[in-house]
Amino acid sequence: MKINILREIVYKANVDLVKYGLVNWTTGNVSGRDPDSGLVVIKPSGLMFEDLTPENMVTVDLQGKILDANYGASTDTFSHLYIYKNRPDVMGVVHTHSNYATAFAAVGKPIPVYLTTIADEFGGEIPCGKYCRIGSDEVGKEIINTIGKSPAILMKQHGVYTLGATVEKAFKIAVMVEDVAKTVWLAKHIGELETLPQEEIEANFERNQKRYGTFEASSGLSSDIPNLTNKK
Repeated sequence: MKINILREIVYKANVDLVKYGLVNWTTGNVSGRDPDSGLVVIKPSGLMFEDLTPENMVTVDLQGKILDANYGASTDTFSHLYIYKNRPDVMGVVHTHSNYATAFAAVGKPIPVYLTTIADEFGGEIPCGKYCRIGSDEVGKEIINTIGKSPAILMKQHGVYTLGATVEKAFKIAVMVEDVAKTVWLAKHIGELETLPQEEIEANFERNQKRYGTFEASSGLSSDIPNLTNKK
């Protein structure tokens, strides 16, 4: 894949974080990895989302060396890079502070499988990792150690990270985390919740994977983002 194509995709996804209400001000970021070169494109640090362009996205290697940019890379860059170095299946990472999901993170609680949607998309509870200091690869290490088979994790007193085989898929999961977190929070104000039996969790997840696993799931990203499936 050409880096300029990846820069466009990562730019669009970062802008759509605002569209879907997953971030405010300058918080949150999206990155993508080029499957050919292994280079990573990520949001620059400190810029307002309305000031982002494909050209000011930052390209780094897996050691964090900035290769072409007029701005510094996101303060979460080393977290993203640790994930990429330890998960060769991951080509997109999204980090948000979406309100309902981050409320669970604030109190250090995972989101149990109360809904079939959670079983479908996550295959189990959405775990919560321990508190880690931002700026190094400490967050990335905790994500790798704790996330398990889930495509999403809450980080205590921090926010949400989602992983995907493409930027689009990671973005879709970020939207779904916030959606189910809001539903669970509302439901807790109505009555007592019950988790789905393990056999139902497994059945729903398997059905969802077989039904959607061979297709590029629609994430709702801006329509002019190129589809990355099978592209080099």
